[in-house]
Amino acid sequence: MKGLRLTASLRLAALVLLSAPALASAEIVWKGDFETGNTSQFTRSQSVANSRLQVVTDVVREGRYALKATVRQGDDPIGASGNRNELLYISEEKAGSTYFYKWSTMFPSNYPISDGWQVFTQWHQEGCCGSPPLEFFVRGQTIHMRVGGADGPIPWTTPLARGTWHDFVLQVKWSSNPKVGFVQLWHNGKLVLPKTMGATQFGSEMNYMKLGLYREDTIRPEASVYHDGFTMATSQDDVIPPVTTPTPTPTPTPETPTTETPTPETPTTETPTTETPTTETPTPETPTTTPPVITVPTLPGPNTPSTGVVNDDNRGGSGGGCSASGAGGTPFLAATGLLALATLLGRRRRYARAHAPRR
Repeated sequence: MKGLRLTASLRLAALVLLSAPALASAEIVWKGDFETGNTSQFTRSQSVANSRLQVVTDVVREGRYALKATVRQGDDPIGASGNRNELLYISEEKAGSTYFYKWSTMFPSNYPISDGWQVFTQWHQEGCCGSPPLEFFVRGQTIHMRVGGADGPIPWTTPLARGTWHDFVLQVKWSSNPKVGFVQLWHNGKLVLPKTMGATQFGSEMNYMKLGLYREDTIRPEASVYHDGFTMATSQDDVIPPVTTPTPTPTPTPETPTTETPTPETPTTETPTTETPTTETPTPETPTTTPPVITVPTLPGPNTPSTGVVNDDNRGGSGGGCSASGAGGTPFLAATGLLALATLLGRRRRYARAHAPRR
């Protein structure tokens, strides 16, 4: 039995975990973005048929899924005033609490224009009747936001742009005291309603959120509206991510190209040099023939020994010239020297005549 009770407890815990809404961060309280592929994130619905609240994939703002809420005249699932098909989330915000809500809504291009009221998002009091303390509705071609019930002020309006998504981020401090409670609104990423004081609750009644379409029952044409990405959080960063300013990339300073101005070259005119022909006067060649050296024999004196050389010009004398006296040999020697000199001079004159230039 104990094991069975434990098993049953585990199953119950698993069921609670599976049915609990997924939290993206510690600051996100609840998500109703339809990314489960159905309407299970919501507490319950008020509709005449499941086909009136369809999770679709063809028209989405983020992720893969969105809600298409359709109303036809006569759709009255709870037997109250007006026609409706809505999803409910029992959020039960306590007095004095502050929350941020983010969602997107699109009105198709064929959405009917009517002077009757058409509520597409509201925070309704726990009581059964009367206009809610906070609601968004369409009348004619204008979207309205009203705070404080049927007689409350309308602090913000905008033209009804059909065929495009309207992105809302709403901050609310819940209080029945108009000096404590306030609202602040961003539309399509811009702050369109700064912090505005007002009663956001009726007495001690807590509110719950309703999403879909609820309209005056005199409106005849069928109408559909799309919702996506609903998020409830306690931090603004979870519904409006902080804008990160990119670090500007320094723009490189363009380099000024340096244009080199070419220096014109001055043409150099070469003056032709007239070569003066040089007439070479032939220099007579001086013969390099070395004249023969004539060795004049030294005549022996009284104390000079005889060399035994026979002179061809003294053929009749005795060998060695021993019979000649010292005085008689000198004329002979002088004559022999003159003869040799005369012979040398004659040879030079003949050589000069042979090599002289002809004229």
